[in-house]
Amino acid sequence: MEEFIGRQVVLSQARVQELNDSHFCIRPAMSIEHHVICQRCGSQLAKAEHRLPSGKYFCSVCLKFGKLTSDDRLVSIIESPDSQLPREVILTWQGSLTTLQQTITDRLLQSIHAGRNSLVWAVTGSGKTEMIFYPIHAVLSKGGRVCVTSPRIDVCRELYPRIKNAFELEPVLLLHGNSEESYCYRKLTICTTHQLLHFYQAFDLIIVDEIDAFPYEGDPMLRYGLKQALHPTGRLIYLTATPPQHLLREVEATFAIEKLPVRFHKRPLIVPECHWYLWWESCYKKPSRMKKFLKLLRELLQDNDVLVFCPSLSYMDALYQATSRFFAADIITSVHAEDENRKEKVEKMRQKKYRILFTSTILERGVTFERVSVIVMGANHAVFSKSALVQIAGRVDRKGAYHHGRVLFFYNQNTQAIRQARNEIKEMNALAKKVGDK
Repeated sequence: MEEFIGRQVVLSQARVQELNDSHFCIRPAMSIEHHVICQRCGSQLAKAEHRLPSGKYFCSVCLKFGKLTSDDRLVSIIESPDSQLPREVILTWQGSLTTLQQTITDRLLQSIHAGRNSLVWAVTGSGKTEMIFYPIHAVLSKGGRVCVTSPRIDVCRELYPRIKNAFELEPVLLLHGNSEESYCYRKLTICTTHQLLHFYQAFDLIIVDEIDAFPYEGDPMLRYGLKQALHPTGRLIYLTATPPQHLLREVEATFAIEKLPVRFHKRPLIVPECHWYLWWESCYKKPSRMKKFLKLLRELLQDNDVLVFCPSLSYMDALYQATSRFFAADIITSVHAEDENRKEKVEKMRQKKYRILFTSTILERGVTFERVSVIVMGANHAVFSKSALVQIAGRVDRKGAYHHGRVLFFYNQNTQAIRQARNEIKEMNALAKKVGDK
């Protein structure tokens, strides 16, 4: 029975007839009107293009989550808040919050109590994760169910041990596309936003880390999944360092917006240095064109390890191969979203077994390395939005003692995204100084 609590379990009509319990909520998988509307992902589908030879309709948008036809049913058990009993939940985290973190945490708790949603706009390295421990504890203690979700698998993997350590006695479920653990009912779940499509009115609190990140940003299916997974009386907390303007406009009337411009260690964000590099796009083709890149890379390596962000996989592979000729093979590697050894490579970089890591934008957010500097190859490339550049710059000087970390933007066109990213970082630093001077 537990597999149905807050879940959308797909069953055939024949299987549904075997269910006699009145607790089940049974819904048609699709609504058939002028269009076919999928009840799992919310997609509106053209009838002619989604009709099977049998006359049934299917959804092509959420097909990767399992085939769904108009003959199927979505079966759930929805928990009533009245059935939830207060219980003892022990917060085992031994850390402490700064004065500003505590202020925002108190406001989050007040908003939850008042039935209001919140957006926390906090700079990278400000300690957003630590601030959510208390809202999680408050909802769990009332018998509620909590989900911490993010669009990125890497972010979920980073969150899991930190939240697990903060609630050592609480069973925690980690769900993503490559999960080794199968689903089981838990009061505290960490998952990618894609996994929310399997839930229905399940959570009393959903905390979305990196709400502005790809692929959630601009994906109506994932937005629909989030709304479906939230209990009708549940609350949302959005976390972001780089909220897009449309998101701020969308939530300004209904969300409490909390702003934290100060990093946990109180040092300012690193302002990116812009380096004109006419040949960055083809620098790997000739040693003479590699000189500028190699000179600055070696300069950064005197103080820190280096993350090199690249705009495409083909470019990254070519630059990585060219650069490998100048360094020992055991200190340099590359990583991307489809890399089977992605998790191990990131961990080895964290352990200082690698000194240079070439990467796509998968590491732009949610991951922390000590003593790193950053190079962005082709910061003017369209893949590097303002938000992406701010997030990438935020990888530097996140924790530990200051080690002269730097952020280098190589470019051959001064784009609006580059200008906006640098300006936003400077504005946050100015605001942080003003707050610190009070």
